[in-house]
Amino acid sequence: MAGRIEDYALIGDMQTAALVCRDGTADWLCLPRFDSHAVFAGLLGTEEHGFWRVGPAHSEHEEPPAADRRRYRGDSLILESEWDTDRGTVRVTDFMPPRDGAPQLIRIVEGVSGRVPMRSALRMRFSYGRITPWVHKVDGRTVAVAGPDSVWLDTEVETHGENLTTYSDFTVAPGERIAFTISWQPSHRTPPALPEPEASLEATADFWRDWVDHCTYHGPYREAVVRSLITLKALTYAPTGGIVAAPTTSLPEEIGGVRNWDYRYTWLRDAAITLSSLLRTGYREEAQAWREWLLRAVAGDPENLQIMYGIAGERELGEAELDWLPGYENSTPVRVGNGAAHQLQLDVYGEVTEALHLAHMTGLARNDYASLLQLKLISYLEDHWQEPDEGIWEVRGPRRHFVHSKVMAWVAVDRTIKLIESGDADGPVERWRQMREDIHRDVCEKGYDPERNTFTQSYGSKELDASLLLIPQMGFLPPDDKRVIGTIEAIQRELSTEDGFVLRYPTAGEDAGVDGLAGDEGAFLACSFWLADDLAMIGRVDEARKLFEKLLSLRNDLGLLAEEWDSKHQRQVGNFPQAFSHVPLIDTALRLTASGAYGG
Repeated sequence: MAGRIEDYALIGDMQTAALVCRDGTADWLCLPRFDSHAVFAGLLGTEEHGFWRVGPAHSEHEEPPAADRRRYRGDSLILESEWDTDRGTVRVTDFMPPRDGAPQLIRIVEGVSGRVPMRSALRMRFSYGRITPWVHKVDGRTVAVAGPDSVWLDTEVETHGENLTTYSDFTVAPGERIAFTISWQPSHRTPPALPEPEASLEATADFWRDWVDHCTYHGPYREAVVRSLITLKALTYAPTGGIVAAPTTSLPEEIGGVRNWDYRYTWLRDAAITLSSLLRTGYREEAQAWREWLLRAVAGDPENLQIMYGIAGERELGEAELDWLPGYENSTPVRVGNGAAHQLQLDVYGEVTEALHLAHMTGLARNDYASLLQLKLISYLEDHWQEPDEGIWEVRGPRRHFVHSKVMAWVAVDRTIKLIESGDADGPVERWRQMREDIHRDVCEKGYDPERNTFTQSYGSKELDASLLLIPQMGFLPPDDKRVIGTIEAIQRELSTEDGFVLRYPTAGEDAGVDGLAGDEGAFLACSFWLADDLAMIGRVDEARKLFEKLLSLRNDLGLLAEEWDSKHQRQVGNFPQAFSHVPLIDTALRLTASGAYGG
């Protein structure tokens, strides 16, 4: 049975990622890319769907013991887990070296004290646990083959097969180090090169040390910021610069519910705000790679801008359900692909334009097509900003005139006007100034409830929406505007959980609400960080700091956050780890540091 979401650690090579539980079980790994079929899908099913456990030997009738301690080695993605047993102490080091050839997952077992009996149990299943591979030996190496895929296991200890699983039983003494490596290779190719685990470990440590050295943030929340930046780097697909929202699919927003989505794609919204955080913390190379990815993905077709793309810019992300998987804690359906890819979400035009504007303002090397793209996006918005859309939250109910979408359309026009005013682009600036004014007036007249002194989720609605917290952050209205303060206070009253975190919008329980879905969800962590930002902006800095530090306490022991927090069951829910949670963590830390609003 899979562990709690917060029980998992992330390791990765910036092309794919694995999740490793406290008991030493890798329950999730897609090869060779983030969006490939899973080789270990136990996270969404059972051990029958693939896993790899390395840890102290235990009876078949006992649960595998959880590690007594675990940590990342310094500022890296190298995971170290330690078990204290009645025979002694043992350490397992798990990592995926930045790719130079075949993708590898390396696990090094090290004796610390005593003599500890250990077991490696490897059950490879292809196509998300559906296909049992042919496992055999080739020149002393174990290989599992199914269709186009092969996974090679290399280790110095003996292996044997039993119950369609590959086992290794051995004892480790103090100072002894025994390595296991799996490598993926197309099955028609020659075997991958023999691994060099110790050299790869050293190279991986050097990579992360050098990368973190570029971080320009040295404030009081450095540990949390750096861990979030490392997580964002891990979610970046190195060959293209695309950034996945999360490395997982179908981790539920409500345990046992149906709000289970595939996040292994690049959302323009998520990636744009990630670019902002990277630029503000010194990572210009990653920001430039994302901008180039964006320009390739959008190509010459901005009028058909998608809200998300594949990590190489693919447009077709057809959604399907994997009915052979029982889902995480029986949360079904398990989905792959994402049918929201072709939704109309007008806010995306604002997020992309804001990201390009920030890149321009921070001196990122000029790209003439980036400026041309901005102009084309505004030309599209001229004809479409008055249309209803599905909004930031990808509702699957009817389209509405979402206030946040209109605000972000205003942002797109505003930033493009600034580009023209700077002399770096040409366009019908007077016409677009009028358009900016028209959108602003439209929102203030139709999206604001004067009786309650709050903006609303959509035109004519009484409901609130946490995306309204972005109104002052985007400069649509100043923070001291009474309508902004009223909106912040209304969201605190009506969308906060008992423990002070923020829901995205009201859900309708068993009835389909605005989003067209049954069931509920947890507090949305990004929205909770936005509230902390807003509180700081309106001068309530102590309150902002307390909320921020309360949010930091929700991270797991390794500093990782999922998408949401289940206040009722006090646990993380949703896909994990989630870029859209770690980016606003960085942003809020930067804002509080700049304001001097921090403890200690």
